[in-house]
Amino acid sequence: MVGATELFELDGFAHKGLFDDVEYAWEGLSRLKGYLKQKLTPNLADLQDVIISETLILHGGKVIREKASIDTGDVTKGGLRVILEGEILDGASVIFAGASISGGDIQIGKGSVIEPGAFIKGPTIIGDFTEVRQGAYVRGTCLVGNRCVVGHTTELKSAVMLNGSKAGHFAYIGDSILGNDVNLGAGTKLANLKIISQDVTVRIEGKVFHTGLRKMGAILGDRVEMGCNSVSNPGVVMGKGSMVYPCVSVPSGYYPARTIISMRSRDVLTIRTR
Repeated sequence: MVGATELFELDGFAHKGLFDDVEYAWEGLSRLKGYLKQKLTPNLADLQDVIISETLILHGGKVIREKASIDTGDVTKGGLRVILEGEILDGASVIFAGASISGGDIQIGKGSVIEPGAFIKGPTIIGDFTEVRQGAYVRGTCLVGNRCVVGHTTELKSAVMLNGSKAGHFAYIGDSILGNDVNLGAGTKLANLKIISQDVTVRIEGKVFHTGLRKMGAILGDRVEMGCNSVSNPGVVMGKGSMVYPCVSVPSGYYPARTIISMRSRDVLTIRTR
């Protein structure tokens, strides 16, 4: 019901090993730091703790500082084109001047773009064909898959984004897991810390599950849609294909696949199945 294989299609995810032998999907959060330490292959070690002063190209495991022609196109669809001395550098990634790198334990995949003003702190893995937009704040212990978007002024902390997940604008993703092709509308907040001082729990069919986590945001199954300015309270688990309407505050708990959560009126929460 709330296992990783029930919430996520893992076959196409390069880091499905994060969820090996876990009973509940949220256990991946407690394993994340150790997994990154084991799997991460830094390719920005020479750039740690700097503000990038000139646009850099990553290609073939090397940092290229020569001036190249860059057409970003649609990054998540493989549209990035980098041309150096008349040659297209297949799989090249770009870190634009003005981005900030903190720590040497950062890995950037192929065909990805880090825009000016983005801040990335390790340990972090950024996958292939992924876009980290201007003003994004990647606070460390983050695992971002392929063809993802970490958007403008979006903050990502101790979190996982599976392939195709997008948080394009003004989002907070704390201690959370986003499944494949999840979309967070502008202003979405995945709250991760209870006001009262205790671990996060999840209620599933009347039974309370103790996660053992002081901080836990949301576990969103594949293709979940969160409307603009929606908020999930700590300890939300949503099944595949679920939808939250704009401006809704989602109580903690488990919501089966294809659940729709909306506000019928100002104070009435409506929950139904698609």
